[in-house]
Amino acid sequence: MLGIEAKNSYGGENKMRKLIVLSFITLDGVMQAPGGPEEDPTGGFKYDGWTVGYWDDFLGSVMGEQMAKPFDLLLGRKTYEIFASYWPYVKSDDSDGPIAGRLNIAKKYVASTTLRKLNWNNSALVKGDIVQEIKKLKEHNGPELQVHGSGNLIQTLLKHDLVDEFRLKIFPITLGTGKRLFSDGTIPAGFKLVDSKTSTKGVIVANYERAGKVKTGSFALETPTEAELARRKRLEEVN
Repeated sequence: MLGIEAKNSYGGENKMRKLIVLSFITLDGVMQAPGGPEEDPTGGFKYDGWTVGYWDDFLGSVMGEQMAKPFDLLLGRKTYEIFASYWPYVKSDDSDGPIAGRLNIAKKYVASTTLRKLNWNNSALVKGDIVQEIKKLKEHNGPELQVHGSGNLIQTLLKHDLVDEFRLKIFPITLGTGKRLFSDGTIPAGFKLVDSKTSTKGVIVANYERAGKVKTGSFALETPTEAELARRKRLEEVN
């Protein structure tokens, strides 16, 4: 359990480590239950497993690359329970064996107010002021902090500007319903595209790093036309 006193054994200089969100999303931003109907039926969600038909060796390779370096996991309760009931039971000679091995040995920090016991090895509860505890985690020596799934936790991270990088897999579908990656409470923030590639099935892999504030401007004429002035007046009257 964290208060936070847990420390990692990684060497190197003491600097802020990155918090990285890895998400599967639709074109309209839905992230709910990408892997199957048993994941998250909240709200009567009917499109569980929407990534399955697009999965291929390319995406498997991408996930392998993104999880090749040492990492710690930061997970919400639901995702932790999904992972803990699957990954420890994947055999080393299975196609998912390499990723399972990395997840099983990684340090796992779990943000939950209801869990009392964590059965997956190398797991620790993050309790108390979650935002402050996560800030402390970022200040510790150690590998990058990866967030998978964990939709509710991500909303907290976005609200408090704690995400340093997104590694998104954007699938060529819209669902119109379901939990979204960027929901109410997301703060305005700028990001920089640092890598992108596309699968043969149309899935876009895009990595974005945090890059300052949102920059605004205007394409309006320096001297507004009479029509434009009239349009602005009508907007003022409506609003």
